[in-house]
Amino acid sequence: MCPTGSELLRSETAGKSNLRSAFNVLDADHDGKISRDDLRAFYGGFLADGASEEDVIGSMISMADGNKDGYVEFEEFEKVLELTRRGRNKGSGVNVMEEAFRIMDKDGDGKVGHEDLKSYLLCAGFDAVNDEDVKAMIRMGGGDQNGGVTFQGLLKILAV
Repeated sequence: MCPTGSELLRSETAGKSNLRSAFNVLDADHDGKISRDDLRAFYGGFLADGASEEDVIGSMISMADGNKDGYVEFEEFEKVLELTRRGRNKGSGVNVMEEAFRIMDKDGDGKVGHEDLKSYLLCAGFDAVNDEDVKAMIRMGGGDQNGGVTFQGLLKILAV
């Protein structure tokens, strides 16, 4: 799910799979496209830095919505992340997954802990998630229940 061009994007197939995982996380209602509602669910009130949440979400959609239908389909999502990756390799651009990690890391300790991950999953529409699922995800990412997982660990979880 990492669009950085780092180790997770070793091959085109792995890259597509990782991008699909990232897309699926943002597509909260799992209808195959990212909508304003999906982004509201993902960011869950974390966008209030001077601009209104609606303005920020609207900008995100309009930036990626190539066919101007009001949604971001996978192919459009893929194009935006590829441009972001290229820009990052040139020293500019914003890493979408690092931003998502920062949002999930509510206490800012550099790790996504049990409560951080569970809260995010519930917000993203995974209502059936339970504590055992979250513990298993954290272990899969190389973390422990006390410390949680780092950004790289979260990438491992989401790449499955």
